[in-house]
Amino acid sequence: MDASLALQYAIIAVAVVVSLWVVLKKQFPGPLRRLRGALALPLLRQGSVGWRYRLGRWIAPPPSGADASCGGCNSCGPDKKG
Repeated sequence: MDASLALQYAIIAVAVVVSLWVVLKKQFPGPLRRLRGALALPLLRQGSVGWRYRLGRWIAPPPSGADASCGGCNSCGPDKKG
């Protein structure tokens, strides 16, 4: 296989993964949040090596600030600046 053909396949694979991530974030935010939590929990256990802990923090979903007085407007998440 030519190097240029391998590069083309790599670029297409990256584009497919990025587009899949965008669709998951837009269409399935709840299951994606649970999946991210399930993937991050084993990495965040006590005694984890530094790089595993950092990877777990990067994968983990952002904390939701919903409290008992939340009206259910779905805007309780962190503010997105920009």
